[in-house]
Amino acid sequence: MQMEPVLSLRDVCVAVRGEELLFDINLDIPQGEIHAILGPNGGGKTSLMMTIMGFSGYTVTHGKILFHGEDITHATITERARMGIAVAQQRPPTIEGVRLAQVLDYVTADDLVRENLTSRYLSETNMEGFLKREINAGLSGGEIRRSELLQLIAMRPLFAMLDEPDSGVDVGSLELIGRMINEIFSQDPLTPAKRRSGLIITHNGAMLEHVLTDKAHVIIDGRMACSGNPRLILETAGASGYEHCAACIRGEYSGVGIR
Repeated sequence: MQMEPVLSLRDVCVAVRGEELLFDINLDIPQGEIHAILGPNGGGKTSLMMTIMGFSGYTVTHGKILFHGEDITHATITERARMGIAVAQQRPPTIEGVRLAQVLDYVTADDLVRENLTSRYLSETNMEGFLKREINAGLSGGEIRRSELLQLIAMRPLFAMLDEPDSGVDVGSLELIGRMINEIFSQDPLTPAKRRSGLIITHNGAMLEHVLTDKAHVIIDGRMACSGNPRLILETAGASGYEHCAACIRGEYSGVGIR
């Protein structure tokens, strides 16, 4: 018997301020799978993630979103968060008066997670000195990435979404960021094959060298262009950009595609 996907999007169309941005998006992410969203800037990757999380202003004009089989198309962002959906934004806001230590203490799932955070990740990420700082105040791009990922590690969400976690991160830090992401998706360190489900947006695919993903999808001009093996899609995009996928949307490509 095949289990229903953790997350399903069925013919989803999305508008922002009356302008359609996403068109007929179909997506299934099964239990334990991590999918990547690729594509050029402005193609709709972040809009898709904001829609799934339920941010205001992203209106589903057609189709539905299901989480563990439950229709959450019109659920609020708070309701989705309480169901176990979480997101690390690329450009999160600065939150005055709220310190990182307070957030980590509030969202930490249990004592074991708290101990792991204190003994390992705070030290490895050099974030111990930021615990008393207001959220994202004066942080560099790389520091914001690490702060966002620390919060997700503490939360242990059932379904995590990461918006370009490699953005603003130097090459030397990619391995550390990759380990943090793998920790977010890990159910049990002793059985690494057992993972939570999630979605990673990446522009250039650098992060996928450090995080195993099961499937990749390319979004161009608000449409799902193709889906398939992440490495093969990245190799194709590296050789000819995303024009190959754009040609598939336009129906101009007659060869064997990567759908």
